[in-house]
Amino acid sequence: MIEIPSFHAIAAMIGTVMVFIAFARGRLSTEIVSLLTIAVIAVGLYFYPLPHTQPTDGLVLAFGGFGHYALITICSLMIMGRGLVVTGALEPAARVLEKVWKVNLQLGLLVSLVLAAFLSMLVNDTPVLVLLLPIFVALAQRGAMPASKTLIPLNAAVLIGGMATTIGTSTNLLVVGIATDLGMPPMSVFHFTPIVLMAALVALPYLWLVMPRLLPDNSPDELMAVRRFYTRMRIPPDSELVGKHFDEVMERLPQDFRFEERPDGPFEAGQLLLISGTHEALEDANRILKGRIAPGWVMDRIRRKSSTHGEDIQVVEMVVTADSRIINRTLTTSGIADNYGVAVLGIHRPERMIAHRPVTLNNEIRLAEGDVLLVMGLPEGILDFATGDSLLQLEGAKDMPRRSLAVLAGGIMFGSIALASVGLPFYGNDGFYLLKLPIAISALAGAILMFLTGCVKFDRVGRALSGKVIVLVAASIAIGRIILDSGAAEWLGELLSLGLQFLPAAGVLAAIMLFVTLLTNFASNATAATVGTPIAFNIASQLGLPEEPLILAVLFGCNLCYATPIAYQTNMLIMSEGNYKFADYLRTGVPLVLIMVTTLSLLLVMTYNM
Repeated sequence: MIEIPSFHAIAAMIGTVMVFIAFARGRLSTEIVSLLTIAVIAVGLYFYPLPHTQPTDGLVLAFGGFGHYALITICSLMIMGRGLVVTGALEPAARVLEKVWKVNLQLGLLVSLVLAAFLSMLVNDTPVLVLLLPIFVALAQRGAMPASKTLIPLNAAVLIGGMATTIGTSTNLLVVGIATDLGMPPMSVFHFTPIVLMAALVALPYLWLVMPRLLPDNSPDELMAVRRFYTRMRIPPDSELVGKHFDEVMERLPQDFRFEERPDGPFEAGQLLLISGTHEALEDANRILKGRIAPGWVMDRIRRKSSTHGEDIQVVEMVVTADSRIINRTLTTSGIADNYGVAVLGIHRPERMIAHRPVTLNNEIRLAEGDVLLVMGLPEGILDFATGDSLLQLEGAKDMPRRSLAVLAGGIMFGSIALASVGLPFYGNDGFYLLKLPIAISALAGAILMFLTGCVKFDRVGRALSGKVIVLVAASIAIGRIILDSGAAEWLGELLSLGLQFLPAAGVLAAIMLFVTLLTNFASNATAATVGTPIAFNIASQLGLPEEPLILAVLFGCNLCYATPIAYQTNMLIMSEGNYKFADYLRTGVPLVLIMVTTLSLLLVMTYNM
């Protein structure tokens, strides 16, 4: 007869359910629920400490998540991801994937999901997601599916791929290691890969076709992305346009870009053409065509000052007010570049056609009240321009990528991932061997290098980190500790073993998998593996079933962490980028858990002839 759980175990289980309900209902913000959870655990354990502990030990348990290696790892990974974004290191990869997405959005998503799953089979799943996350965010900004509709499916594909090999996740290694200590023979890297691949084929249509439809479009309203700016592009001698006809270059240009003037013959060096497009489209077209949309001398001066003073180049939108000096002047006659050292990249006039603009003899656009200028420069020059010529700066300033550091940022990220996944060659007293570090150490080292090399600046680190993710991670670690230390996990395991004797083999496997899945989604993968593996081993002995499929049920259950953001660190990483709520994980993750549990249980029964 199973004993009644202790007071602390009952409180831990009730508290976990209440926290889950609060997250799912969404009436209170994630940050408030997380902080309240930590506070309740701290106060409760202070006045009613666990057996054989002091009141202050409860404070350490409740607040220990803020210094936990998992939180340090997630913050370090976010900082490195920010370094890749601000240096533009992933732009080439994003452009390659963008070509696939341009053929067909559904095809692009399918290729991306398959690629993510394959990579995470061979490399630890967390670094794989860290690499792909900024690429998918960039793709969303370039017109592919919104990031909020692709990041949860991408994360699920990474987790399924990581489940397929013993090296895919650290949890897999933990389960296999515990099972070996219990007397089972070691498992090879691809020991259970065929089972997972067959289950992945069943789950793929759901990830590809259904999951995006269940997710909201949380794309932010970006004013720069919707305004069309007009400007003039000069064709230098080395431009891709020289000698080519209009129709030869149009297929290579972004959709939001167009020539407002169509030459009669081929493009010629020195030619000045009226063009228009969004900020991103103008930037892409200028890169592809090697044209100039601002005087070369002012662009060079801005870059030199940026390098000398270590300041980021910004692009901002500024509105011409009624008392501005530059009204009725052109960009050439206004002296903006000479006076302030900034470059005007384009002009947007709301609710007016470009053909109705007054023009000069040189066919240049005259500035008018209400025009929106797209201005590039250093913060000081932009501020002087706004105050000196009475312009109103709009919100949403964008830092230009520091492309000179792109290779360095990519190298730091690659080195961190290599150290955590496959290791790097190292020569020691015993000769060459692979030096492999925990992901927490390699990620922290990479984040520090991002700071020291200037890829990420200290005063901009707040943009890389998410307060919501930080407090949620800390709360989830505290919940996992109290569930384990109070004996709640052990009691649930004993309760599970009592009822399994009446189930068929497939039911036993499904029950174990669901139990471990419950632990991994509300406690942690390590807790689920530590508690679930010996329980499954004992159940196999009691019921006369083979041990290996029950151990694999635990391993698979530890990886079915799709239903809550607190289940795994990759779930946390995508939360802020996709602007997700707790309910988004539930709505998409629970059906996937049920699909995977059903499929994997049946496959294990067939594979082991149970």
